[in-house]
Amino acid sequence: MIVGTRPRFRQIIIEIWKPLTILFAWDVIVTSIHFQTSLKEPALPLALFGTALGLFLGFRTNAAYGRWWEARTLWGALINSSRSLARITKSFVGDKAVVEAIVRRQIAFAHATRCRLRAQSARGDIARIVDEPFADSVAARTNIPNAITEDISRIVSEAHQGGAIRDVQQAVIERTLTDIANAQGGMERIKSTPLPNGFQFLPNFFTRLFCILLPIGIVESLGWFTPIGSTLIGMIFLAALRIGDDLTDPFANSVHDVPLSAMCTTIEIDLLEMIGSPPPPPAAPCHGTLW
Repeated sequence: MIVGTRPRFRQIIIEIWKPLTILFAWDVIVTSIHFQTSLKEPALPLALFGTALGLFLGFRTNAAYGRWWEARTLWGALINSSRSLARITKSFVGDKAVVEAIVRRQIAFAHATRCRLRAQSARGDIARIVDEPFADSVAARTNIPNAITEDISRIVSEAHQGGAIRDVQQAVIERTLTDIANAQGGMERIKSTPLPNGFQFLPNFFTRLFCILLPIGIVESLGWFTPIGSTLIGMIFLAALRIGDDLTDPFANSVHDVPLSAMCTTIEIDLLEMIGSPPPPPAAPCHGTLW
């Protein structure tokens, strides 16, 4: 996630420079043909076309941002539920070894969820937080975060059977685990369900069509300044199109991603401090981007 208040014009240019270069070359061709031949450009309703396209791109960007914000909300819920799980476990269970086992597994769950959403290996983080044998045991599972919550539930069940916690306390912990599982399911739903194809194809098609028609419609009024004017206008629409593409997948591990690594570090810091273990340093932005 890009942080800071400075405009990132360089980032925008990096992302759209290829279609922008092609657009500028097309603008030069149209302008040259206009002044070197007797061809008359047809009158085009560009204002109406541009207005309709702007509304369409705005609607699509709002839908993409809704996915991004829902992903951030679900991660916020996961952070809160992780803190709650550690707090109530520490209050209910007197055995410090059991408390530490549950807390460390919950930290591993957060990192495993991050890696699952980004299609990365979680074994290293799990081995670092819990231990190598546990990392090996869950690495064989298809859904590693689900395997970790299953193991937490097993520990809670054994504590209940041993008389360490009562029925009501076990129910409270299980409800918290259910909240954690619901957050994970929401994230997986966003990851596995892309926007409908129309939200991808139509904006791309009509934006490029508008950029093709734009110099033809304005060359009569702008003359030799058509390449500059057309490129600047096209940049606005191409940037809006790119923003929608970037927000569609909030777990794509790009600069526009929800900062999963930073939020996992937040969970790790808070939970380790609750059991008296040394926490890692907080995540810091790298070149203006919080990962």
